[in-house]
Amino acid sequence: MSVSVMVPTLLLPLTDGQKKVEAQGETVRHIIDHLDSRYPGIKARLVHQDEVHRFVNIYVNDDDIRFAAGLATSVAPGAKLTVLPAVAGG
Repeated sequence: MSVSVMVPTLLLPLTDGQKKVEAQGETVRHIIDHLDSRYPGIKARLVHQDEVHRFVNIYVNDDDIRFAAGLATSVAPGAKLTVLPAVAGG
């Protein structure tokens, strides 16, 4: 079973303009690898040296993976993975 991935506007050129794509994998890392096989270049925009880029937030359902197991966070079939650019302000 697949996982729904919500894609931010900045990455839409890599997903042919699709805001929601399907991917497969048991962990966030596997899902990103699967996405990269379908949409080359997306992994480089999300991951650097086996860590999520500091300017990217990834959520499994409503849970921030930074407070779970990072890229090793488990993802259940049918879950929603949301990728959001980090926002700084002040």
